[in-house]
Amino acid sequence: MKKFIILIGVCGLFAGCAGGRVEPEERSMVEIYAAAYDELNDGNYADAGELFMAAESEHATDAFAPDALVMAAYSKYMDDDFSGALIATDRFLRFHPGHRDAPYVLYLRGMCYYRQVSDVRREPGMSVYALQQFEQLRDRFPSSEYAKNAENKINILKNYIAGKVMYAARTDMRRENWTSAITHFQSIVSGANDTVMVPEALYRLTQCYTAIGLPEQAAGYADMLRKNFPDNQWTKKLDE
Repeated sequence: MKKFIILIGVCGLFAGCAGGRVEPEERSMVEIYAAAYDELNDGNYADAGELFMAAESEHATDAFAPDALVMAAYSKYMDDDFSGALIATDRFLRFHPGHRDAPYVLYLRGMCYYRQVSDVRREPGMSVYALQQFEQLRDRFPSSEYAKNAENKINILKNYIAGKVMYAARTDMRRENWTSAITHFQSIVSGANDTVMVPEALYRLTQCYTAIGLPEQAAGYADMLRKNFPDNQWTKKLDE
């Protein structure tokens, strides 16, 4: 959790009388920020998030406005309010794209999607969105302290997405929907060639082409499997 320095100041709480009424002054950034941190430290993430958002919206030109958005996004993330966190990060990146905390905000965006990734049988939209955020972080800020973690997440997500395609392809094979199965397996070989799914995809392609009576194509994929993955378990299955 990034620590932010809070400037402490003394602010008047109420304006003078106007027409017989005493009206409160607009809250200062320091007042709202301090109240937000109190809620955050107490674990009241929802309230903290709202206060940090209020600090930014009421004092958008203040030097602490970008920090308030970062803290709003973090608080909402901690509250599992991923939609709210994404709104805060969207606003941050739109108005402060070159800010020192941009790498962290991209990482937080990726984590908002990453934590919503479900099992391999479900729609992989969140994994694709998470992958895009982590790749953007890696490409734009390769020296960032978050880049290595992002790279690890990228590898996990690529394998997850390839696993989703593999699941669909295996289903096609069971239904003897060979054309669709071949298309899925080939997409893994060509588009996810740095994942652990490639050896199995090559092996399954030999099976598919054998099943539809095209032994030359099957042999080609078998040779590719032997050449690139000589010691893999799927290579050994070719000779069983």
